[in-house]
Amino acid sequence: MARLLAERGIGLVYGGASVGLMGRLADTALKAGGEVIGVVPEGIFPTEIPHAGLTEQHIVGTMHERKALMGELSDGFIALPGGTGTLEELFEVFTWTQLGIHGKGCVLLNVCGYYDGLIAFLDHAVDERFLRPQHREMLMTADSPESALAELEAFEPPVVGKWMDSAGPKP
Repeated sequence: MARLLAERGIGLVYGGASVGLMGRLADTALKAGGEVIGVVPEGIFPTEIPHAGLTEQHIVGTMHERKALMGELSDGFIALPGGTGTLEELFEVFTWTQLGIHGKGCVLLNVCGYYDGLIAFLDHAVDERFLRPQHREMLMTADSPESALAELEAFEPPVVGKWMDSAGPKP
């Protein structure tokens, strides 16, 4: 993913840590000549050591500020396999797309079926009428970095308010 982003001249915006999968992604993108922007809240330093070699590093006060700035700096979102932090950030930007707060695409990079259970759950939520089909379609899935970028390139932002006129239970 990191090499592909760098090859295509697409910058990486992420949480700014030097550890874990995202730290490796940042290192790889930088080695490939890519732009990497990190956003780290001050109070998280003992847990997530900020990456020292980024193109740009933003230090913010809170996790809320971190997510807002990451959302502002990004043109689209790709969720790699991760834990609760990844899911929390993914669902926030996915919800922002649903509500028309931004018109940016969100993709699950479903490496080796990692997100199969989540995808099945979202489809179940549609079947149970807790999630509208057109909202479910806003969270795209891909099984390779190439297809993730293709999904983002093809994404058409929703028309704000259009979802209110669709079939299904009203909020």
